[in-house]
This record gives sequence, structure tokens and C-alpha cells, in this order.
Amino acid sequence: MLGDRKDYIFTSESVTEGHPDKVADQISDAILDSIISKDPYARVACETIVTTGLVFVAGEITTECYVDIPSVIRETVKGIGYTRAKYGFDYETCAVITSIHEQSSDIAMGVDPGGAGDQGLMFGFACNETPELMPMPVMLAHKLAMKLAEVRKQDILTYLRPDGKTQVTVEYRDGMPYQVKSVVVSSQHAPDITLREMREDIVEKVIKPVIPGELLDEENVKYFINPTGRFVIGGPMGDTGLTGRKIIVDTYGGTCRHGGGCFSGKDATKVDRSGSYMARYIAKNLVAAGLCDRAEIQIAYVIGVPEPVSIYVNSFGTGKIEDTRLEQIIKKTFDLTPKGIIEKLNLRRPIYKKTAAYGHFGRLDPDFTWEQTDMIETLKKEAERC
Repeated sequence: MLGDRKDYIFTSESVTEGHPDKVADQISDAILDSIISKDPYARVACETIVTTGLVFVAGEITTECYVDIPSVIRETVKGIGYTRAKYGFDYETCAVITSIHEQSSDIAMGVDPGGAGDQGLMFGFACNETPELMPMPVMLAHKLAMKLAEVRKQDILTYLRPDGKTQVTVEYRDGMPYQVKSVVVSSQHAPDITLREMREDIVEKVIKPVIPGELLDEENVKYFINPTGRFVIGGPMGDTGLTGRKIIVDTYGGTCRHGGGCFSGKDATKVDRSGSYMARYIAKNLVAAGLCDRAEIQIAYVIGVPEPVSIYVNSFGTGKIEDTRLEQIIKKTFDLTPKGIIEKLNLRRPIYKKTAAYGHFGRLDPDFTWEQTDMIETLKKEAERC
């Protein structure tokens, strides 16, 4: 975390749905969704690798249903926008290979009674610097990436192709965002567009509609549009993609710590995913309730054991009550067993594919139950009792 500094410059990045790592994430979560839509209690740990002309899926899946995995993969790739063979990767001609077996019985004997699906530590975070209670750099980076995909899909900028990255650098003064110092937008494109044309289009049609004018000092902000000068070869043709390789993009853009586990392709018995969602839910409700301005929550588990071995809160000196008391309130208010988390957040639903691009947090989608602030009054009452 950033410690006690009040004045600093901080940078976060995002990527579009056509980035090869995100293609892999979306395939893994599309397979997960297809399975749990038929068998909500299935165990899924699905990993994907994509490269030129190839999708390879491996993992452990235990289920009572049948899913046509190659068809799920091809539909996912088509929806992302890889629809032409000249992109070096497309849904009709790519090879699909699978290597899948059941979850280890040694793991299942601990998970079946309600224990955690693995050991590990998970972090959640919230702060009051944006309406979404997320850090501003990563929220702006996500919104730029979404806008980049939007102008491509709506044929506003017809020369754009699916792969892309964004990055935003924000200056903080007195602990709050003051202005945007630099913006990076790199997008795969057709070979016949000039860098000058693309730069003008991206600034006017992507950056300025997204970043509030009061944060942009036009005389000093730096725009980096395809800074190498060319980005024709992209997607899985330009770079191999792997599930779980964008964990900082998926979470808080580096503003807080990360436990190391990825989310995509994992059902909710895997606390890497469900524990992280719950930690965000708790942190967001603490901030929304006014009990602190910033909150970082850590939860840690042991494989096969239902209750977490530790709960940690850091409000970075912004808490209205002591952090140790916030920890006591959390223990009293929330069921942090995997079963309790799954039930509270209703996680046995096919909602995961749409989490796999543009961040798992800060998006006001009703299916993202971990973004709800429905525990405000309960937390306030518990705080009054402390």
C-alpha cells in the first residue's frame, strides 16, 4: 500500500477483452458458466492458453453435466471480435485442444464438508476517491479500455482491432486525486491507418469522453498513443495469453496488496475467488458506512478448513474506530466460511464470463453482488455498540 504519503503520483493499467491474457480468462470463465448453469455444484478449475491459431484448455472439472467445450470456446472468441483469419487468430479456424480430468479426491474430501478449496490469502480494498469506491487510476484505465472496445464494436473507429491496453497516471494531493498526468492507449489496428490520424481519433473519441475535463490540464498532460508507432500484429498472434496473468488489472491496479491467486476459471469453492469477492464486499461496506475512508481487508484460509485462520483490517489511519474493533465487527457480522460466502453473495450462478474483462470490482452490475452496499446500517449499529 502507499503508506502515509499524501502527495504522490500513481499509475494503473487495464487491457481490452481482446488482449490475449483476457481472451484466456474469458474462455476459462465461459466454460465455468456453461457448466454451473447446468450443475451449480460442479467443481471447476479451468486454465487456458491461447497462441497463434490455437486454444489449449486444461484443468480439473468434476460435474454431472455435459458441455460442448469447443463450441463454448469458439463462441467466446467470436464475441470478443476475432472473426477474420488475417488477424492470425479467429474463432472458425483456430485449433482447440482440451486436457481435463476430475478434481483430486484428496482435495475433495476437505471441500465436500464445506472446507476451503485451497490455502491462501486474499485481499479486498475500497476507498472514497471515486463513486465506485475504487482507486481512480484503475477505474479510469478500465473505462478507457471499455471505451476503446465500444468505438471498435460500434464501427466508430473501423480500423481498430480487438487487442489493446490503457494506462493512467494520476497526481494525488493531500491524499486525493488532483489531476491526470499522462494517459497511454495502445490499440491493435489495420495497417493502412496513420499514427497521426489514430492519435487524433483516440484523444477525441476515447480519452476526452472518459476522463473528466477538470482532471485534464491540456497544456501539461501527456498522451501516449501507440508509442512504438505501430501495432498491427496483436492478440494471440502477437503474444501468448494465459489465464490469470492479469491479476492486478483484475483487482485494484496495484493500489493495495494482492494475495497472488487469480479468479477466472474457478468455481466459488476456490477461496482465491470467493474470498477476494467477500473481502471487497466487506471493505466497500465499511467505507460506504463511513467507518473509514480507506480499507484493506485480508482473509486467510487453510485447505479443507471452513473458518479463516486470520482476518486483518488496515484503515490507514482513516478509521472512525480502531482497526482492531473493525476486525471484531467483521467477525461478528459476516460468515466467512466458503459456504457462508457462497450463500451470502449467491455465487452458484453463471455470472463469471462478464467479470473476466475490465475488472472484477467497481462495476455496478446487479450480478456483482460483492459490489452491493446493503450492510451499511448493520455495520453502523455494530460500531455504535463497540
